[in-house]
Amino acid sequence: MNIKRWMVWMGVFTALTVLLTACGGAAAPQAPAGGQTAAQEPVLITGTMTYSNDFAVETYFYEQAVALNDMHGFVIRDQEWELPVESQVLGYLKVDKDKNSATYRLALPARPEGEFNDVDQNGKEDKGVQIFTVAYSPNWAGGPFSEGDDASRGWSNYIASTVTDSEKEYEVVGGKLIIWAPDDRQQFPTGFGDDGKLFTADDPVGPVPAGYSVIDLDQKPFAVIREANPVVDLYEPKDYAIKDFSDLSYTQAFDQMFEKVKTEYAFNDIPGKAPDWDKLYSQLAPRVKEAEEKKSARLFFLALKDFTYAFKDAHVGLSGGSVDDAVFYELTDYGYGFALRELSDGSFLVVFVTPGGPAESAGMQVGAVVSKINGEDVAAARDRVNAYSGPFSTDHTRKYQQLRYLLRAREGEEMEVVFTNPGGSEQTARLKAFPERKSFSATSLYRGYNPNALPVEFEILDSGVGYIKLNSNYDDLNLVFRLFTRALATFEMNEVPGIIIDLRLNSGGQPLGLASFLTDKEIPTGQDEYFSEVTGKFEPSGAPGKIIPSEEQYRFGKMVLLVGQGCSSACEFEAYAFSQVPGMIVVGETPTGGLFGDVARGQFVLPGGISLQVPTGRTILPDGTILLEGVGVVPDEVVPVTAESVLSGGDTVLDYAVKLITGY
Repeated sequence: MNIKRWMVWMGVFTALTVLLTACGGAAAPQAPAGGQTAAQEPVLITGTMTYSNDFAVETYFYEQAVALNDMHGFVIRDQEWELPVESQVLGYLKVDKDKNSATYRLALPARPEGEFNDVDQNGKEDKGVQIFTVAYSPNWAGGPFSEGDDASRGWSNYIASTVTDSEKEYEVVGGKLIIWAPDDRQQFPTGFGDDGKLFTADDPVGPVPAGYSVIDLDQKPFAVIREANPVVDLYEPKDYAIKDFSDLSYTQAFDQMFEKVKTEYAFNDIPGKAPDWDKLYSQLAPRVKEAEEKKSARLFFLALKDFTYAFKDAHVGLSGGSVDDAVFYELTDYGYGFALRELSDGSFLVVFVTPGGPAESAGMQVGAVVSKINGEDVAAARDRVNAYSGPFSTDHTRKYQQLRYLLRAREGEEMEVVFTNPGGSEQTARLKAFPERKSFSATSLYRGYNPNALPVEFEILDSGVGYIKLNSNYDDLNLVFRLFTRALATFEMNEVPGIIIDLRLNSGGQPLGLASFLTDKEIPTGQDEYFSEVTGKFEPSGAPGKIIPSEEQYRFGKMVLLVGQGCSSACEFEAYAFSQVPGMIVVGETPTGGLFGDVARGQFVLPGGISLQVPTGRTILPDGTILLEGVGVVPDEVVPVTAESVLSGGDTVLDYAVKLITGY
């Protein structure tokens, strides 16, 4: 599945369009420049594309191409129209990652096989013209063309030769189209008409030559280009371009960012999600001004960090380079030499003691129960901590991280701890922080995670159960699909009694909809919404999302999905989709992280090498609820967190899943 199918789910359609133009009204098209003969027409198209948001081009896709894509879907305004494979023509694309740009070349076929469109608005039936865009079209899964499980629907509007307006249901508003006329008796619009839309009844039209023409929609009237080798550049959508304020002063950058986020934040109208904007600005603006006056990148970063803390949304994120690292290590370099986990019964268990540390010197042992810290109940002490890794979308993720940061300190700080060792009596000890990080790492959600692993790993367990671990959606997506389907085919061939899909340690990336291989029913995934400057409200964007069953289907007797708070963002989309597969049982100690706003349009670059992301899109399910945000995917079967489970050194959640499948 390539970028085209992604567009169906995410409300984004990739395209590059070259539009044919003529003089106003029914006037003849402009004469070709440079003394060309009337018989000359485009043969080879070349161009460049530049991009600021590199997640798609440089992370997700390794088999790059452009394509000549049929725009019939736009002509008939059908976002579900499937692009026929017969009309697709691929072109070579060379990416220069150092410059965030690419060049392409695309040879036009002698006779294209697109849909004919009668767009002269004269009420008579004519043959019409074929209408195309040039669009970024990397390979996602399957073959190089958009077909089958890799189908493309609607029309292109991501990186394409046309410019589209997301505020107007992705209407084409500029750029270039490529058309092919079977003879010289066809007509094509020479302008957008009074309604500002293309291919509607009020379009002025004019004759076009037979064969290929490139239509420049940015000229008035549209210009018809008949050069043999026209240059047609591709455009990154304005919405998806990074908002670069890095050349501004701290105050200017903060003010511009703040106003945009204040307007476009995805959950502005959801109680408890957004901050009190006026109060937040009055608190932070003086601090930003002070940072500017003192030329302090650190003060600017700390003000922005507090900006993120004002949200209850884990997708609001900040990265500050060396300043960020310095602050983090200052807050976490010292500890008291022990780590805690909260158990399902509400008690707090020591799960790690640093050898030679203060806790060990005070006689604390693994398995001890801590009842008080600095004179108050552990839960109360924890809840007052502002965890550096925040903000959080759910209470279970917030509390987990607060407990970790409760045990971090600065040099010289002390903590009084009341604890009871296994089989012992209650003790009180005063611990002095010392430099150590082992206790902090002991409870990391991603402890044991291998950053060098393949995005998908699989094996047949000793029990005979098929086990798939989906490590990341932030990788070569073609590889993810091939490995995942290889796993399913291997399990099917070996007739496993059931499969386990493990999503517990996957921090996200690109939603894929891998559940499509396990069901022959469509899975609705909701309607994307973004703030509209026209209406001042959040409005639907694109067609409602859905996961379409793959042509390849696999069936297993029993299926279990493993989830946890380490599954976040796009991983949660996968978890949600899998949870909708009939017969799937969701198992975990906790729900997923509960963060699912679209951050692709909310990327900011600020002075001092600081980057910020804020969700600007949300997804609404058919019942009117918001998909995943603040809730996550909740287990059907909750595995309790007990002293035995956290101290055993084993994987009790996986063991539980195996037992569900095998019965023992």
